[in-house]
Amino acid sequence: MTVNATKAILAAGKPAIGCSLAYGSELAAGQMAQAGYDWVMLDQQHGYWNEHNLRLGFLAVIQGGSTPVTRVLTNRYDLINKALESGALGLVIPMVNSVDEAAAAAAASRYPPRGTRSNASPYMTSTFGPGYASWIDDEVFLAVQIESRAAVENAEAILGVEGVDGCWIGPSDLALDMGLKVSDMGNHPRHDEAVAHVLEVCLSLGKAAGYACSTPEMGRRRIAEGFTFVNIGSDSGFISEGSASVLAEFKPD
Repeated sequence: MTVNATKAILAAGKPAIGCSLAYGSELAAGQMAQAGYDWVMLDQQHGYWNEHNLRLGFLAVIQGGSTPVTRVLTNRYDLINKALESGALGLVIPMVNSVDEAAAAAAASRYPPRGTRSNASPYMTSTFGPGYASWIDDEVFLAVQIESRAAVENAEAILGVEGVDGCWIGPSDLALDMGLKVSDMGNHPRHDEAVAHVLEVCLSLGKAAGYACSTPEMGRRRIAEGFTFVNIGSDSGFISEGSASVLAEFKPD
């Protein structure tokens, strides 16, 4: 049996810190896992992970000692099934706006009778060993993204769905859907009110509250507020910011 360490941390009410990778490099995935992140998310929605490299990325994350998580392209049964068959222990589902959409994601992520996932357990032994089907339904972590006004309004019903373990707020998409600017996320009263409402719902239901943080400062703020499923940083950010910082320090005036 494999224990999802990230899910265990979240179940204890403690923060689990992750990062997001978009560039489709299993080498980078392994390095980020070895850096000590609790979870590493391979982003299919906005990144370059696909059926050809996703499994390699998950294996690198597992070997690096972290929990393999992915954000699927969209909330579709086949994409959720394929992500799990590739080795995901955590799933992030974008743009979940209703209880029906949340229920569909939850059903796709578990085997019958708890869900409708198609049986592929014989193929999972190469990743997790025999007995995969006996424990995966309990160990998979499912987070739905709350990133619209409709999702905020329906947050209690969405997060009340059995099999939904938590949420991951998409602050920039939420800001845009509210008629705000991306720069308003985290510092506009209406945006702050929506985020606080979702957090309150998560805490009342015992679900993990997640937030996509772009800076360590934002991460510390959200953790202090009660968020626990928190990512800090991405491969694109580390490359662009890190290289610019080194170059600025190196170049003569």
